[in-house]
This record gives sequence, structure tokens and C-alpha cells, in this order.
Amino acid sequence: MAKFELKLPKMGESVAEATITSWLKEVGDTIEADEPVLEIATDKVDSEVPSEVDGKLVEILFEADDVVEVGQTIAIIETDGEVNQDDDLAIDLEEDSNEGSQEDAEEVEQHAAEAEAAVEMAMETTGSSDYSDSDRFYSPLVKNIAKEENISLEELEAVKGTGKDGRVTKDDILAYVENRGSKPKTSTANNTTSKSDHLEPAFKNQENVVTSGEDEIIEMSRMGKMISKHMIDSVQTSAHVQSFIEVDVTNIYNWRNKHKEAFQKKEGEKLTFTPIFMEAVAKAIRDFPLINISVDGDKVIKKKDINLGMAAALPDGNLIVPVIKNADRLNLVGMAKAVNDLANRARQNKLKPDDIQGGTYTVTNVGTFGSIMGTPIINQPQVGILALGAIRKMPAVIETPEGDFIGIRYKMILSHSYDHRVVNGALGGQFVQRVAQYLEGFDKNREI
Repeated sequence: MAKFELKLPKMGESVAEATITSWLKEVGDTIEADEPVLEIATDKVDSEVPSEVDGKLVEILFEADDVVEVGQTIAIIETDGEVNQDDDLAIDLEEDSNEGSQEDAEEVEQHAAEAEAAVEMAMETTGSSDYSDSDRFYSPLVKNIAKEENISLEELEAVKGTGKDGRVTKDDILAYVENRGSKPKTSTANNTTSKSDHLEPAFKNQENVVTSGEDEIIEMSRMGKMISKHMIDSVQTSAHVQSFIEVDVTNIYNWRNKHKEAFQKKEGEKLTFTPIFMEAVAKAIRDFPLINISVDGDKVIKKKDINLGMAAALPDGNLIVPVIKNADRLNLVGMAKAVNDLANRARQNKLKPDDIQGGTYTVTNVGTFGSIMGTPIINQPQVGILALGAIRKMPAVIETPEGDFIGIRYKMILSHSYDHRVVNGALGGQFVQRVAQYLEGFDKNREI
């Protein structure tokens, strides 16, 4: 018999920890390789952690709601044969000190010293409280939230924890912050205002809401709270302005209807309108690269890659934005496969953290719900987002060499929201106009 340490896997460059939401297996259960063992949640996405080996779950090291760092051992699985533990996931310092060379030990010590220095520098920069004086354990996530909200050590000590051994969880500290806003605040020497007073007005004035005995009170989900804060932050960060343009997509409508069955037989993929629209957006961004930027203080970062986010609805009604990487390098078949894959995995809650990171521009299809146009909120730190309205039959003036006449055409409205701090009206209008030109100029004789 051998024991395999199941560790929290890497989940993208910016993800350092995750919260265990539930265990799908119990101690004593038999597990097959690639079978999900537990569910986790990050500030990006929810996902499952599968087993890497066949065996029996013999020990669970963390409970639901515990915050675990990437690389930490979360469970022990007993296997029939020998297993090779993946050294890339974590470093066991005790084992390495006995087996590693002196040079490896010195390198580890050097990295540890550098990390400690970086932590000290960060704490000095933020001027936050030092929570290390407490005998109580606080996860890095809880400490970060406490620092951002200017919560003193004395306040943090008074927060009631619902986690293992009374540990303060992410939900505990967020609940405290929310309730803290309705209590009289103790004035400080420098009369500092909490960051949340500016960023979270939606959660601060709850005392003004009057409910009756017949009202139903529904707790916002974890993702719902994150989306709410993300939207508020975006509106308070960017100066939103919109441009609208009407597009004749008759050629696209007829071409897609003509080829969708042959496309599915040949490629094994459904042909929707989305990849055609995404292709046009990617081309337009290539023509206007200053739409593909982000803002960092007084600096503008011009992105090299064109990574298109596409807003997708989840089964619980929330929205998520998976990203098509290097969209300008894909042909229509590749775009269709990428769109269908991300949309299907979004509906099945099987997106990975990397699937929703790195977007440089976002497209959302409000026409799915019958809306003819919309004014979408920018997905930070991007500077633009395009809403696709519903395709409708419309009477239109058709110009011909023989004269003008009225005909029935398929039309839609494109709504472009952009950050007026860095994108002026000319650039914002020209960009959405170029998208329209690509759509109206679609080759109706195009081969699959």
C-alpha cells in the first residue's frame, strides 16, 4: 500500500488560493483516477478537483469553507501500488531537507527570505495592521480583506468564526464588513475612510430598505456578490459612453441558414451567428488596436494579443465571461469550435480558471433575450464591450442602379460601450462602424 497526497492544483497565474465549498467523497470511499473528489471556489470561477490516482480516500485535511493555498495537501488517498508525487504542485520542505542537496536547501532558503522581504515591504506600503501578533489563525485571504477594510486586530479578534476550530472564513469576514457599515464607526486619529465606503454603496444603505411580513428575502450567492461588486467598481472606474449602429446582416443570415447543416456534418459543430460576429470584431480590433488596451493609472497598456471574452449565461442565472485566446488567428471553423466549447462548458460549470482570464475585449449577445440593443458595463480592466442586438426582419430602402425600392432585410443594432477616459467618440464610433462594415460586406459566396 502507498499513500498519495492530493494537493490543491495550480489554477492560473493570478490564483494563489481557493475555498473548499464541498466534499464529493467521504473517508472510506473508493475513488477512480480523474473522478472529482471535492468542489472549490476562487474569486474567478468554481471548479472540481479530480483524483490523479485510483485508491481509497483515507483522510480529509480540510473542511468545507476552509481556505487552502495552491500546493497544500488537502487529502490522503491510499493506493495499491507505488505512486510518484508531482513535484511541480508543492515542495515538502521536510522531505527535501533530508534528500536534497545543500545547494537546493540554500536556494529554498533564499526564496523564503525574498518572499518574507516582499511581504514586509507590502505591509509597509499598505500601512495595514499586523495580524501576526494574534494566536488565532487567519488565512491570507481573510487578512487581505481585513487590511483592505482597515479592520484592526482587535476588531478581527472579535469576529466570530464558523470554520474549523472557530476559524474565520471568507464569508465570516465579508458578513462582518457588511454589518460593520450599519454600525457607528469609531473615529480614528487621521479620520481615515474605509475603502468599502466608496466601492460598495449597494451593500451599505440597507437600513433604508423596508420589508413586510410577506416579502421574501433572498441571500445573494457568492458569485452574485462578486458580480455586483465588479459592476459597481467598473461604473466608478470608467467614464462609460455608448455608440450605436444599425447593420444589415441579410447576407450572413441567408449564408448561415444555407450552410449550417453541411457545416455540422463536415465539422461536427453547430454553426451559430456568434463565431461570424466574433470574427468581424477580431478583424476590427486589428484595424483599431487602441481599442485593445487597458489603463494602469496614468499609463495605457496596449495589448499584443486579441483575446475576446464572450458573456455566457450559467444555469443559476449568473453570467460568466470565458475568453477566446488569440481570436484574430482563428478561421471560422476554429472560431466556431472555440465558441461552442466554451459555451458548453460554461453551461456545465466545467470552465477552468484559465478559461476566464486574459480577456482584452468583450462581446455580449443581448439579442438572445429579444433585446434590440443594450448599454453593457465594461468588463474591467478592458476599455470596451460590444452588445449584439436581436436580428429582426425590417423594411429598408434598397439602392440599385435602376433606382431605390423598399425590401425586407435582416437587421440588427450594435451597441458599443467604451471608456471615455482613453477612447474618444471618434475612435469608439469608427471601431463599431468597422465591425458593421465587415458584417455587411460578408461574402455570401464564401466556402465553408
